[in-house]
Amino acid sequence: MSRLKKLWRLVPLLAAMTFLLTGCGDPTLSALVPKGPVAAEQLYLMKLSLFIMVFVVIVVFAIYVYVLIRFRKREGDNSMPKQVEGSHVLEIIWTVVPILLLLVLAVPTVSYTFKHSTNYNKDKAAVHVKVTAHQFWWQFEYPDLGIATAQQLVIPKDKIIAFDLVSADVNHAFWVPSLGGKVDTNPGIHNTLYLQADEIATFQGRCAELCGASHALMNFTVQAKSEADFNAWVAKMKAPASVPATAQKGEELFKENCMSCHAVNANGPGVAPNLKGFADRDTLAGILEHTPEKMALWIHNPQDQKPGNKMPAFGKEVGGKLDDAQIKDIVQYLQTLK
Repeated sequence: MSRLKKLWRLVPLLAAMTFLLTGCGDPTLSALVPKGPVAAEQLYLMKLSLFIMVFVVIVVFAIYVYVLIRFRKREGDNSMPKQVEGSHVLEIIWTVVPILLLLVLAVPTVSYTFKHSTNYNKDKAAVHVKVTAHQFWWQFEYPDLGIATAQQLVIPKDKIIAFDLVSADVNHAFWVPSLGGKVDTNPGIHNTLYLQADEIATFQGRCAELCGASHALMNFTVQAKSEADFNAWVAKMKAPASVPATAQKGEELFKENCMSCHAVNANGPGVAPNLKGFADRDTLAGILEHTPEKMALWIHNPQDQKPGNKMPAFGKEVGGKLDDAQIKDIVQYLQTLK
């Protein structure tokens, strides 16, 4: 059997896999399932451009098939077909029609482009968030509220969220597909963006700019809450943490080994992710299941989970200075950071 025939046998399998895998996506990570006005308007532009392209393809193929049938060579007919070269009517048609189609696409595209570029950073009614991208995590500061967090952005439903975006190291891109398109975060350059969520849900966010070894693992989540729940979350973030006696040993170990990088109060961003409210987060490091076992693995050697990140390994087996019991104590303390 020739190699070509073997390849053709794979076509049905690939087609079946294509249809099956289209159902495996996360609906909170799709630009085709908009959950906010910005994403909905951007999807409208995608549908409009797709409709125009499909329309052009259908018309061109229809004319092509018509010409093949209508002007095919017939037996006994040796006459020369009528030549249309230089026809002013046809030239006007195939010049004007593309211009009209481009205008149909260009007018809403330009309109929405300017609309989505609106800077709401001075709007007092908006919730202001400063986003700082790091290799390979996200820092979120709420300057008007005096709090900071990381990896899990919390926003109120139905309110405009005004973002000020910057990078602490290399180029990244902030992207929440269900809420709107991506915007670059660059060192020393502040870009702006606004988004809005129409429903209470948790949405997936990604870095959309190749930024290093763990670019594909630079995930975050966006929690949209009711305004009352959002205000309750803000109050909880501002409240002082209370550490039970059973976790005080872990607290001391944390202060000795981790406090120089990680802040545990909401008003300090720190050089590593702020851990205020850490125990309430959905994921660990944006990618791992939030369990004590995964926390211990992360502290032991974070390079195994997210290569290239800047957190050192603390497990003694990999050159650190903490044994398993000490790591367990720190994990127990981290579980109190609510």
